[in-house]
Amino acid sequence: MVVVGALALYALLPGLIEVLQAWPRLAEIAPGWFAVMLLAELASFGCVWLLQRFVFVGAPWFALVTSQLASNAFSRVVPGGAAAGGALQYRMLTVAGVDTARSAAGLTAISLITTTSVLMLPLLSLPAVVDPRVVVPGGLEAAAWIGAVIFALMFALGLLLATTTTPLVRVGHLIDRARRRLGRPTDDDLSERLLEERRVVLTSLGRRWPWAVLTAVGKWLFDFYALLAALAATGDETRTSLVLLAYVAGAVLAMIPITPGGLGFVEAGLTATLVAAGVTPGRAVLATLAYRLVSYWLPMIAGLGAWVSFRAKQPD
Repeated sequence: MVVVGALALYALLPGLIEVLQAWPRLAEIAPGWFAVMLLAELASFGCVWLLQRFVFVGAPWFALVTSQLASNAFSRVVPGGAAAGGALQYRMLTVAGVDTARSAAGLTAISLITTTSVLMLPLLSLPAVVDPRVVVPGGLEAAAWIGAVIFALMFALGLLLATTTTPLVRVGHLIDRARRRLGRPTDDDLSERLLEERRVVLTSLGRRWPWAVLTAVGKWLFDFYALLAALAATGDETRTSLVLLAYVAGAVLAMIPITPGGLGFVEAGLTATLVAAGVTPGRAVLATLAYRLVSYWLPMIAGLGAWVSFRAKQPD
């Protein structure tokens, strides 16, 4: 896995270097915009902490926050780090006194909820597709209204998937039909397994599941706001629908378990998709760098501090 990650980074190095070389240009962005980006990312992480609080009822806030920050940072250091990050958080929660069985079930539920919510991200483009006149303005007033509509749509879809059977059954049938057309083996039990996974998640959450859906959607929404703020800070304007699609592409690229945290994939892919969306190349590079600074690099530093704080308070 390390060799594959190294080869991928080598192939993506030109795009990564292009983004990192724009580091001195960060001085062109007003400090107030960095404050907006940081607040958006802090709200995104806050949604994750709330989601974990809903799953691990009664768990100390200190253990939840520090374990999530540390595991998030660790998962961005090693290739295929999602599993390693989950294992680290599992270990830290166990040391903090959280029930081991509940840790495993809770982390599984959180993973399923956040993965499902990112699969709903294509709906982000719906409001802007309906009104193609909407652009990313110099301020965030219009973006805030767009975000409110996005939030409502994604939350409604999450509630629908959690309370009705037909959508999941149809998803299972569509996947099975696609596999049949590709000549792959079919799975007649796929719909039943999807329903069983949902049952496990809802059982773990209990009556708190609507709030869990709310925070899972909020995680991606506020992260998207950070990218919007980075674009607005560069002074560029483009159709919001295309920026939304660029964000979706970046979110999916970040989940590729080849390089740590999608390093290289996100920088090259997000820059390219922003340019395709109409952002000038120089501003696309600067916006990507600013966004990755607050969403990737700074959380890694915070994760190291969280791990040190946890070890000082909860030694093995």
